[in-house]
Amino acid sequence: MSTENGTKLKNLLRLPLGIVLQSAWLAQEGYSFDLQRRYRKSNWLESIGTGAMIRKGDKVGYEGALYALQHQTSLSIHPGGRTALSLLGKNHYLEFDTKKVTLFGSLREKLPVWFKEHDWGLSVNYVQTSLLPNHLGMTEVVVGNFSIQVSNAVRAILECLYLVPKYHDLVECYELMEGLSNLRPNEVQLLLEKCNSIKVKRLFLYLAEKASHSWFKYIDASKINLGKGNRSIVQNGVYVPKYHITVPAALEKNETAII
Repeated sequence: MSTENGTKLKNLLRLPLGIVLQSAWLAQEGYSFDLQRRYRKSNWLESIGTGAMIRKGDKVGYEGALYALQHQTSLSIHPGGRTALSLLGKNHYLEFDTKKVTLFGSLREKLPVWFKEHDWGLSVNYVQTSLLPNHLGMTEVVVGNFSIQVSNAVRAILECLYLVPKYHDLVECYELMEGLSNLRPNEVQLLLEKCNSIKVKRLFLYLAEKASHSWFKYIDASKINLGKGNRSIVQNGVYVPKYHITVPAALEKNETAII
């Protein structure tokens, strides 16, 4: 092995453990496809699908795959909703399914084939949406030796409400909202103003007011586009005239059993 290739290998091995290495990105960094093949033959790298590798013997979870998408391909795909709340430590009072994660990305962003076909040991629900601008409401979470971008608490609860009622029950979202007593009003205001879903914005304001959070009184609803007309979240529910939404009767009548 030449001195140059030996240096490149050392630099490669200095990258954080637990991450995916995308072939196209490695090529941009000066690791030719021929050199990558030699690394695989020499058992320094192993393929996990077309265009993606890991270091031989390394244990890589979906977080390491997301690191590659975010840092090597500049995609905005990220853990959102309940998955983000769990990573932020704000989901502890509700049972969380550790065998399922929910990822969010823009309408133009697709998961690579290698990501979809690899067995990460859990099921991945990928939601493509224009709910919010890609760069708003994001924060970093450390996973092992690296960090990934995830939704902050405000964005995460908005994403949960986006999945109501198909994937989430509104009562469950209320229980999540109850735990978010320390949100920053200016951050809430900004994300609500930028949110593209009338349903989500109305539900957020309704649940926040119902939870009697101190930050709610600082939200200026007059600056938030709440649209016109009614929104029915469930059938045979109770109509809330202030927000023009129909919600589960148990929630409106305070009959929820908070966990």
